[in-house]
Amino acid sequence: MNTNVPAGFVPPPYPYDRLDRFKPFGDALEGGIVDLSIGTPCDPPPQAVIDALASSNSERGYPPSIGTDPLRKSIAAWMNRRFGIEVPLGQIAACIGTKEFVGTLPQWLRLRSPARDTVLYPAVAYPTYEMGAILAGCRAVPVPPAPGGGLDLSAISDDDARRALLLWVNSPSNPTGALDDLGAAAAWGRSHGVPVFSDECYVEFTWDGRGRTILEHGLEGVVAVHSVSKRSNLAGLRVGFYAGDAEIVNYLKEVRKHVGMMVPGPAQAAAAVALADDVHVVAQRDIYLRRLDVMARILSRWSGIDIALPAGGFYLWFDAQDGWAFAERLAREGGALVSPGDFYGAGGAQNVRVAVVQPDNRIALVGTRLGVGPQGDR
Repeated sequence: MNTNVPAGFVPPPYPYDRLDRFKPFGDALEGGIVDLSIGTPCDPPPQAVIDALASSNSERGYPPSIGTDPLRKSIAAWMNRRFGIEVPLGQIAACIGTKEFVGTLPQWLRLRSPARDTVLYPAVAYPTYEMGAILAGCRAVPVPPAPGGGLDLSAISDDDARRALLLWVNSPSNPTGALDDLGAAAAWGRSHGVPVFSDECYVEFTWDGRGRTILEHGLEGVVAVHSVSKRSNLAGLRVGFYAGDAEIVNYLKEVRKHVGMMVPGPAQAAAAVALADDVHVVAQRDIYLRRLDVMARILSRWSGIDIALPAGGFYLWFDAQDGWAFAERLAREGGALVSPGDFYGAGGAQNVRVAVVQPDNRIALVGTRLGVGPQGDR
């Protein structure tokens, strides 16, 4: 056997699989584990969306890779209502949920710009930004946070800027909930000739002011990425979209068409209905804000840590000194599974992320186990 052959790529352990050893602690308690680790919505989507999924009659034919006209018109109308901007239909396209878009984007851009090899992304962030770069054979270069949240764009070296395929921004941030200066990111990208991709899938859950999109600062050189997964409790449909710069969007549409990346037709029909309805989103906002408040009170009282509400998103993010130790203790005593912060980069090792995506009674159960009421009383 030739032992000098270099090893190929070996995927690292999937972050959430590393929590499996804590699950028996919760399973041993009455009521079982309360999973607050993954941001999987638990509340029902609107009935009209389910009806559209079942009655579109689109399951027999191949759906358009860019998205059906009804879906893209619904997307354009939503962006106009939500942000007061108009994006031409030709600059809007569907994707199979946004995770696959994030994970495959660097390889498509590398083909377009082979002289560039660097993906810039937030230092504390959703892990797929980094993994997408790795899978494309690119350099993954984290950008540190600014003191007030968002990215410290001044920390990007001239060499990294010259080599950059793209810059990722994420606002509201997963996991921190911080809001970024999207206008500054757009300006930086244009001045350096670097496309800026703005992951805005939590924008409907912005608590500090109104929701913002990078497209408010013009479409040139920027692409916004959105999803119905969080907004409408439709993570299982796998429907997202991207919109912005005409040349970039058109390039990606053509590449993705060749690969056969198509959102199933019934899912597109259902997403079009979901994006046309804002009423259910208003109700969901109230639910998440209430759960954030209750969970923050419970954990603050139990742990002695002053846990603040985020500026956006449905995650609590706080300094626990040792994220893994806190997660294990909470699993043992409260039967709850939460994410240690190093899932989101080395800069989050002291932190913990708590997703308030369980029903109210399950969150209350955690409080009961910890001896804390929903108002933080013992």
